Amino acid sequence: MQEKFEVVEGKVDWKGRPAFKHKHGGTRSSLLILVAFGFENMATFALAVNLITYFNTVMHFELADAANQLTNYMGAGYILSILMAVLADTFLGRFKTVIISGCLEFLALILLMIQAHYPKLKPQPCNMFDKQAHCETVGGGNAAFLYVALYTLAIGSAGIKAALPSHGADQFDEKDPKEALQMSSFFNQLLLGVCGGGAASLTLIVWIQDYKGWDWGLGISSAAIFFGVVIFTAGLPLYRMHIVSESSAIVQILQVYVAAIRNRNLVLPEDSADLYEIERDKEASVEEDFLPHRNIYRFLDKAAIQQTPCGQVETPEVSSPWKLCRVTQVENAKVILSMVPIFCCTIVMTLCLAQLQTFSIQQGLTMDTKLTNSFHIPPASLVIIPVSFIILIVPIYDKIFVPFARKLTGIPTGITHLQRVGVGLVLSSISMAVAALMEAKRKGVARDHNMLDATPVLQPLPISTFWLSFQFFIFGIADLFTYVGLLEFFYSEAPKSLKSVSTCFLWSSMALGYFLSTIVVKIVNSATKGITSNGGWLIGNNINRNHLNLFYWLLSILSFINFCIYISVAKRYKYRNHK
Repeated sequence: MQEKFEVVEGKVDWKGRPAFKHKHGGTRSSLLILVAFGFENMATFALAVNLITYFNTVMHFELADAANQLTNYMGAGYILSILMAVLADTFLGRFKTVIISGCLEFLALILLMIQAHYPKLKPQPCNMFDKQAHCETVGGGNAAFLYVALYTLAIGSAGIKAALPSHGADQFDEKDPKEALQMSSFFNQLLLGVCGGGAASLTLIVWIQDYKGWDWGLGISSAAIFFGVVIFTAGLPLYRMHIVSESSAIVQILQVYVAAIRNRNLVLPEDSADLYEIERDKEASVEEDFLPHRNIYRFLDKAAIQQTPCGQVETPEVSSPWKLCRVTQVENAKVILSMVPIFCCTIVMTLCLAQLQTFSIQQGLTMDTKLTNSFHIPPASLVIIPVSFIILIVPIYDKIFVPFARKLTGIPTGITHLQRVGVGLVLSSISMAVAALMEAKRKGVARDHNMLDATPVLQPLPISTFWLSFQFFIFGIADLFTYVGLLEFFYSEAPKSLKSVSTCFLWSSMALGYFLSTIVVKIVNSATKGITSNGGWLIGNNINRNHLNLFYWLLSILSFINFCIYISVAKRYKYRNHK
């Protein structure tokens, strides 16, 4: 009976009272979070794969520009998660951040729906694939309307990404062995929630966008995010709430780097015990995290040197936090710095993902999309293949593979996080190689049938769009391993004070991958401008006459080189002591 009233350390309920283990949190409350995340992905997943079609055929951006518009939007949604995490930690709290972000997404989708519905808010209809047509690209006030709505959606999406996974992890106590395993399962189920919502988005919403109109599709997305916010809010009495701190963990890390630079001319003491740290007894009433000093990245230790210009000991209470930091604070910065090489090695994978969300969709538009005599599958819905596979494989992975591997390796997660990430990275390289082979086959069919200038959709090539499923399928497996592995790796390796922003490491990696895609596309077009008849590998709206297959081979080679670098980096990484 006493166990029922066990207080969860560092967590409160929605009224600020201590949270009790068997009354708040656990799998019951995390289920509502997973369902809400599923609805959020239902609302936005279709845009991630089909928005390039909207930019190209409705807003009349050229193909490469449409791809860059999409990757810029996706990158902004991920990189802004860092700012939203700071707001969640220092001002709003994670629950309020999710609610506000969900409302912003709802507003943005309504604005996009209005623009898609009213002809005056978008360019006049025009066939972008007709060389003789002079299609007007969206501009002026209509372009401003588009970008305001689009980047409001990016801000809302960033808030969901920053706060919702961490809020879900807050429902479990890492110090409880049973709940620690449940938290590991939660991260796997988080991918399941993404794929469940994504499956509905890729089948229902994409089909509505393509065959009933973008205004109807965006209206359904608006309804989905509305239900997601309602379901998430319903769990308010059940949640364990993270206590909002006065300063963000990200700000504390920045303080270490700034203080180390400001103190760069000071001499490190021979005994690390002389570095500044608060007294444990003095702070007994306050929950503090203490990490032992390690002899790595010693230049950061200068942030903890306590000294005045005259050689006297400085009073910590009056010292600026941008000049004097705790040893534990410095060690947190060291942990983050040690994870940077792993972080950098995952950027290229998102670069590959961006191409599946852009150019691969355009490939599908030129192919035969017939599923039956009366039904055609939208090309953007091809992503349902890896998504469906993940929905089937996640329970098998979580309930069968992990326990079996755990018995062999003794590792609670079956295989280490870095091993899981490595599997995904090598699969992404294979996926791009397969994509290059499939594109060569598709262009060969177009050439053999004298259809290099055929109009997409209206004049489909005599080759099934399901040939593209191979590259999507392989990348779907890569997703299962790499992104969930990274999410769990960053959360488990981050010190206690940084767990709230740990998921932002993954989102930041993906953001840089999307931005890198924009840069790489421009560089490739510029470098190949003089060696191709159409002015670059990816120039123009006619995908049959550009050299997408060579671009895919380039990405496959880059991915393989990146994987080799990752192997070297992962071998050197030392997991931190969790005791």
